[in-house]
Amino acid sequence: MTLNEALLVALGAFLAGGMNAIAGGGTFFSFPAMLAAGVPPVTANASNTVALWPASLSSAWAYREEAMRHGRWAILLIIVSVIGGLTGGLLLLATSNAAFSALIPWLLLVATSLFAFSAQVSRLVAWGKRRFGAVPTGEPGGGVGGALFQLVVAIYGGFFGAGMGILTLAALSIQGYEDMQELNALKNLTSAVNYTIAAATFLIAGAISWPHTLVALGTAAIGGMVGAAVAKRMPAIWLRRLVIAVGATLTVVYFFKTY
Repeated sequence: MTLNEALLVALGAFLAGGMNAIAGGGTFFSFPAMLAAGVPPVTANASNTVALWPASLSSAWAYREEAMRHGRWAILLIIVSVIGGLTGGLLLLATSNAAFSALIPWLLLVATSLFAFSAQVSRLVAWGKRRFGAVPTGEPGGGVGGALFQLVVAIYGGFFGAGMGILTLAALSIQGYEDMQELNALKNLTSAVNYTIAAATFLIAGAISWPHTLVALGTAAIGGMVGAAVAKRMPAIWLRRLVIAVGATLTVVYFFKTY
């Protein structure tokens, strides 16, 4: 890894850590930076997952009390996230660099769309609950449909990950959760478990580039701290627009490069 490549990875991870702390969407910065630094697509995705993994643990720890109030439902979500994270990680390892390269523009398109239209997704889920009575009366959580939805989300998270948080919020909303603190707590729990299993899978398989991963680990952590401070002073809406603009631009670029 050259100095310029190290600086590129460091900057991408720094921005990723900051954006995840503020508005989400950090993968749009860190993953393309690794690709631009010459890391093969599958290795870049695996390395990016390991680099951003510690941040998911800190977020889950901050919400640990709220998450574990839900007892058996929280445990079921953990089990589903373990299965999904492992399945998605193994699917990534079984995918060739050429095949994954062909998927990158589509994955970026899905992630960008989810991020851009997250509010509409939430409203659609809310409409579905009212229209079809998807949520039973009583305490939220515990439904088979929500667990299966979360399994699909977890598999996607282990395979790529961008936009996983929005899909998780949708899955939890279907189960009747409306309080944002509860949603964030369970979302952070499932994301941390998913990241942990996927990262462990990639580490055991030796599928990461250690030099790039170590650089990204350090600067992503610093970016997270800076992002938390910036979040108190800057309107999140402008940062969300920046993420959407970057995601849309990268999607167009990678479609052009691939096809």
